[in-house]
Amino acid sequence: MLLRFFVFFMVEVPTGSMLPTINLNDRLLVTKIYNMETSIKRGDIIVFDSKELNKLLIKRCIGLPNDTVEVKTDGSVYINGEKRDEPYVVNNQIGAQKNFKVPAGHYLFFGDNRSNSHDARFWKEPYIPASAIQAKARWVMWPFNRFGALK
Repeated sequence: MLLRFFVFFMVEVPTGSMLPTINLNDRLLVTKIYNMETSIKRGDIIVFDSKELNKLLIKRCIGLPNDTVEVKTDGSVYINGEKRDEPYVVNNQIGAQKNFKVPAGHYLFFGDNRSNSHDARFWKEPYIPASAIQAKARWVMWPFNRFGALK
């Protein structure tokens, strides 16, 4: 019980917004994050509390504090002027260009399945404060045929 409270816990994924990295109904082992500045990196898969949607979400960290993030009309992502290699993205959504300037102490999150992910690109408040971040996803624990570390 104490380990769960202080170190890790399990989450079940209720949507396909992170396909193919995380499947619908996968169960993940996640570890609590205590130092945001050194623990979160671009590309990490993070569990956070969405005040706007009033639930825990799991998405990939795209923007760090003070980053400028551009989503081009072809769906490609540029961070601080450099194109981001995103091999984990499927079904890249084509549409209007969007620009984000991540405030200090906040992060920006998108799903991997871009055409089927209700993420920061569509939220009224796209930036998640560090205080809302719960954990980093580490392992798929179930189903057993998908057991392994997340990338």
